[in-house]
Amino acid sequence: MKNRDKSILLKHIETPIGTMVACANDKGICMLEFLDRKLLETELKDIAQREKTTVVKGESPYFALLEQELSEYFAGTRQTFTIPLHPMGTDFQQRVWQILRTIPYGQTWSYKAQAIALGSPQSVRAVANANGMNRISILIPCHRVIGSNGTLTGYGGGLWRKKFLLELEGVEEVKNEK
Repeated sequence: MKNRDKSILLKHIETPIGTMVACANDKGICMLEFLDRKLLETELKDIAQREKTTVVKGESPYFALLEQELSEYFAGTRQTFTIPLHPMGTDFQQRVWQILRTIPYGQTWSYKAQAIALGSPQSVRAVANANGMNRISILIPCHRVIGSNGTLTGYGGGLWRKKFLLELEGVEEVKNEK
């Protein structure tokens, strides 16, 4: 029998670029994904297995702050997030996601620059894969990573959303993938 007090709580949040699914445990936000993401069900199952619990609809004390900070971000008045996060992944993924959180608002890095910052310049593909496994969109800003030639590449929420987020942050000269 699962302990309901330790359940991961889920809520839908409306944003200017679509409905998002937010999940939180007692440590913070553990998922923020777009409702139409193809791997959403798999991600929900994975976080439930990692925490050895269930995901249920409910209200977390973190959701009000999350909605406030996202609203401010989309209004252009917030550049950093203060909400506690609890990303779930391997040690390598955790290190990659921590690097993502250092990319300043309004700037982009290449996957290669991210791999160099990680201290592992040869691991560009592994870094790109770990970025793709990021389950906390926007707050862990994988949208700020683009191809070394300046093109938009890989974003689980769709390239149109990545472009929107970068333009919201004032990034100019964003090229679409060929």
